Amino acid sequence: MTGDAFNIPNSLTLLRILLIPVFVGLLLYESYELALGALLLAGLTDALDGTIARVANQRTKLGSYLDPLADKLLLTSGFMTLAVLHLVPLWIAILVVSRDMILLTGTLVALLTDSPVDISPTILGKGTTFFQLAYLILVVVLTSRHMDVGTIQPLLYFMVALTAASGFHYLYRGFVRVNMGQV
Repeated sequence: MTGDAFNIPNSLTLLRILLIPVFVGLLLYESYELALGALLLAGLTDALDGTIARVANQRTKLGSYLDPLADKLLLTSGFMTLAVLHLVPLWIAILVVSRDMILLTGTLVALLTDSPVDISPTILGKGTTFFQLAYLILVVVLTSRHMDVGTIQPLLYFMVALTAASGFHYLYRGFVRVNMGQV
C-alpha cells in the first residue's frame, strides 16, 4: 500500500460520496433519469477506483476503508430514499441498513477492543453489493419509464437472500477472529 492518500482512486471514491446527495435529491424531486445518471456515474467511479488502485499500485489504507464505506453510504441512502418514496418495500431498506449497521458496529467494537479485524470483502459481500446496486438501478430505470417494479421481484428475493447470507457470513467471520485473538 502506498502512503499517498490523495491519489486518483481515493479521489474517485470521494466523488462517489459527493454524488450521494445529488442522487438522493434527484430521486426526491422525481428526476429519475438524472438520478439514474448520477447512480451510474457513482457505479462507474466504483469500478474505476479499484481498477486504477490495483493497476497503478495506488492502494492506500484510507482507500481500503473509504471504498466500502462509500458503497455502504450509496446503497443505504438509495434504499432508504426509495422506501420513503414507496418504490421499494420498507422492510428491504430496513434489512439493508440493519445489515450494514451491524457490520459497522462489529468493526468499531473490534477496533476499540484491539481485537483482530478483517475488513476485506468476501465473494458473498461483493456479490451482495453488485446485486443491491443492480436492483437499485433497475428500480430507478423502471420508475423512470413508468413500468411495474414488480417485474424484478425474483431479483429482489435473490438480493434479499444474498444480503442476509453475507451478513451472517461476516458475523461468523468476525466471531471466529475475535475468538482466535483471545487464545
